[in-house]
Amino acid sequence: MSTSFEKDQRRRLISSYFSVVLSITLVLFLLGILGVLVINTKFISDKFKEKVTLTIYLEDSTKPIEINQLKNSLSLASYIKETRFVSKEYAADFMKIEYGEDFLDEIGYNPLKNSIEINLLSKYVTTKRLDSISQKALDKKFVEDVKYDKDLVELMNSNVKKLSLWALIICGVFTLIAILLINSSIRLAIYSKRFSIKTMQMVGATKKFIRKPFIINNIKLGIIGSILAICGIVFIIYYLNSYFPELQLINNPFTLGILFSGILFVGILITWISTFVATQRFLNLKTDRLY
Repeated sequence: MSTSFEKDQRRRLISSYFSVVLSITLVLFLLGILGVLVINTKFISDKFKEKVTLTIYLEDSTKPIEINQLKNSLSLASYIKETRFVSKEYAADFMKIEYGEDFLDEIGYNPLKNSIEINLLSKYVTTKRLDSISQKALDKKFVEDVKYDKDLVELMNSNVKKLSLWALIICGVFTLIAILLINSSIRLAIYSKRFSIKTMQMVGATKKFIRKPFIINNIKLGIIGSILAICGIVFIIYYLNSYFPELQLINNPFTLGILFSGILFVGILITWISTFVATQRFLNLKTDRLY
């Protein structure tokens, strides 16, 4: 009889553990996938920003030493990713390839200008920064003009801000859902042991002593659920990367490492808080309210 009872208790215990781990795994998996999408969206937006080109057009009389000085001074700036000198001859050849005809034959001379093309690091691609660089360049006597696509920069920055805001809101909602679901699963698991908790309390066990094994055990479940969620995310990343390598999902291992560490931390933190609150509730509950 006792053996049957023990088996039934063990089966219920395993079932409650399984439901807690499953809840943690599924919720953190979805939260992690959202994190991967946010990281990838930022990566793509940064790539587009760094393709924005500011072009400095030079006077025909500009000396090579002046060109090199300007190019080198720009290259040394912390916000500059790349600088390129484009000769008027190279620009003419490019246009010939691009449009399939030699426009120089019709004009009789090369009207294009020597130029220096600049690409900034993504976080510095703002109209304020680009206008500042433009003004400094225009102060040089040998600079004829400076151009960049201002409307495109403003549109990109505006869209990135909107995406970041929505991503933050969605992450917040998912985190709240994660807390509620995991908390609910842990409360149900502890609810089945409410009589044991009250019995230990009645024989003189302190609240800390009673809470400790529940917290340790559920933190272990949180770690298992987090690891399973991370394994699932890694599988999805490698699967998508094999079919869509242009997304470059595995090109930023440091950021992914931070994401996985965050998932593990969230799994541990939520289980610790939920277990503490749930056990505290039953510890403070009067005996006649247990039924």
